[in-house]
Amino acid sequence: MASDMTSRYTDSQVVGIARHVTWVGFGVNAILAALKIIAGIVGRSSAMIADGIHSLTDFITDLIVIVMIGVSRWKANKVYQYGYGKYETFATLLIGVALGFVAIALFWDGLKTVLDALKGNAPPQPRMIALWMAIISIASKEWLFRYTRRWGQRIGSTAVIANAWHHRSDAISSVATLVGVGGAIFFGPDWRILDPVAAMLVSIFIAVSSVDIARPAVRELLEVALPPDVTEPLHRAIINTPGVVTYHHFRSRRNGPRLIIDVHIKVNPDISVSEGHAIASEVERQLKNGFGHYMITNIHVEPYRNQPIFDDGSCAD
Repeated sequence: MASDMTSRYTDSQVVGIARHVTWVGFGVNAILAALKIIAGIVGRSSAMIADGIHSLTDFITDLIVIVMIGVSRWKANKVYQYGYGKYETFATLLIGVALGFVAIALFWDGLKTVLDALKGNAPPQPRMIALWMAIISIASKEWLFRYTRRWGQRIGSTAVIANAWHHRSDAISSVATLVGVGGAIFFGPDWRILDPVAAMLVSIFIAVSSVDIARPAVRELLEVALPPDVTEPLHRAIINTPGVVTYHHFRSRRNGPRLIIDVHIKVNPDISVSEGHAIASEVERQLKNGFGHYMITNIHVEPYRNQPIFDDGSCAD
C-alpha cells in the first residue's frame, strides 16, 4: 500500500525526491513551451501556439509543488500543532483550479475559432513543423506523466501526483493539436475546423481532470473522514493488538502526507495504568509500522464495561 512505500523515506528524502522530480518537469516544460510557441508561429498553427501557452501554465504548478512540498514537511510548532501538511493539500487544490481555468480558456478559444470558421473565415493551413512538434510534445509529456506519477506514488505526495496529471492533460491537449493540424494539412480547408473542435472536446476532459484533482483536496481541507478502504485496515490493526478488548470513537482525517487517527480503546479494567499505557503504545506502534511512521495518533484508554461489541470489533459508547 502507499503508506508502506512512504515509510521507506524520511521527510528530507521525500522533499528531495519531490523537488528533483518537479525540477525535471520544470525543465521539460520550459523547452516544450518555447519550442511549441516557435513551431506555432513558424507553422502558422494557432492550436500549437495555444498548446505552448498551456505548457507555460505548468511552470506555475511546478513552482507551487517545489515550494509547498518543502513547507508541508516542516515540523509542528505551537502555531501549527499538527504540522504544515495542509499546505501540500492547498497546493493540490491550486493545481486543480489552474487546470480548470486552462480548460475554460481552451474551450472559449476553440469556440471563437469555430464560430469564425462557420462565418467563412477558415483558419490558415498549418505547416508540417507544427505536426511534428505535436508528436514530440505528446511523447515527452506522456513520459513525464508516467515518471512523475510513479515517484509521487512512491513518496505518497498528492501534490506530485496531481502535477503528474497536469502533465497528462498537456499530452491530451497536444493530441487535439495533432488531430487538428493533421486534418488541416491532409484534408484541405474544409477540415481545418477539426483543430478548434478537438480543442473544445479536450478542454472538457481537462475540466473533468481538474475536478478529480481538486475534489480530494477540498475534502481534506474540510476534514472529511478517510474512506473505508483506508480505515478498515486501521480498525483491524487496533482490534488485533494484544490487550485491546474493543474500541470506539474512531475518527480519521488527513493532513497532507500524514494520517491523523483519534480512537478510544477499551481494556481490562483490572490492569494497572502502566499496563494500559503500554497497550496504547503498542496500538500506536502497530499503526505506524503498518501505515507510515509519520502518522499522528491520539489514543485514549478506557476500562471495558461489558458494552456490546459489533462485528467490526468496535463497541457502543
